[in-house]
Amino acid sequence: MKIGYKLFAEAYEPKEIVRQAREAERAGFDFVEVSDHYHPWLYSHGHSGFVWSMLAAAASRTETIHLATGVTCPFMRYHPAIVAQAAATTALLSDGRFTLGVGSGERLNEHVTGAPWPSVTVRHTMLREALEIIRLLWSGGYQSYEGKYLSLDDARVFDLPGERPQIIVAASGGRSAEIAASHGDGLFATEPASDVIGAYAQAGGTGPRYCEVPLAYAKDEAAAAASAHRLMRFGLTGWKVQAELPNPINFEAATASITEEDMHAAFGCGPDPVRHLEVVRRFTDAGFDHLTLMNAGPDVDGFFDFYATELSGRLVGS
Repeated sequence: MKIGYKLFAEAYEPKEIVRQAREAERAGFDFVEVSDHYHPWLYSHGHSGFVWSMLAAAASRTETIHLATGVTCPFMRYHPAIVAQAAATTALLSDGRFTLGVGSGERLNEHVTGAPWPSVTVRHTMLREALEIIRLLWSGGYQSYEGKYLSLDDARVFDLPGERPQIIVAASGGRSAEIAASHGDGLFATEPASDVIGAYAQAGGTGPRYCEVPLAYAKDEAAAAASAHRLMRFGLTGWKVQAELPNPINFEAATASITEEDMHAAFGCGPDPVRHLEVVRRFTDAGFDHLTLMNAGPDVDGFFDFYATELSGRLVGS
């Protein structure tokens, strides 16, 4: 079992994200994961720094903690050749402490280039092609590729790490779980869905299984639920909504009926470790073995202390 921390880049400015990566290492986390977004989800967030700059800075200011994108869409806002180069460089800067998390994208981030937003079926095909291009470039030398949607013309990544980063593929259903098995080194999910893990295993997937566990630490439950509502209510809309809406104003509208009581039911809220462990068990019981703790509470450093003193020993031993 590996325990990670989600760096909430939409809610904090870039220097603070780097500081939190360093503090997560001190608290004893195995890895940190940071989203690769262009826009924040909600007006209350107010930030969305460039992930590759933050990862490079975090790599230079940490020593042991592993770093991951959670997740990058490697085929619209970026060409996969750029992702291949960025991931290789980050792996070198971190001395091999980098994992590339990828997915089929959200309109929130990818529409900014003006390209049409494809159907999920097309995006899955584009994701397969993007991963083929990335692995081709990581094999060394000059490479070309001609797919249905993506192409590569005589390109080479010159600086490659001796050991290529693992690629963890986000999945929310059977089709994406199959891509994780056939084109990835592991699975990533945001819900405690054992059927997704089952589909991944049935398709031949044997790698690590990452998830994001929704928690909100505060000294009382009401403050924790209020903070979770302010920061994370978009998470209760579900993947079919999250993938399709283009801007924060749309998520403000889509989350207007979500209450603090809804957040309290979905999140581990407050100071009681037992409640937090109950939420964690939803994911371990489903079969996940890389738990990314996502704190939506108001006190980041308080959560790090809470993890170190109240959660760490129980989670590692679970």
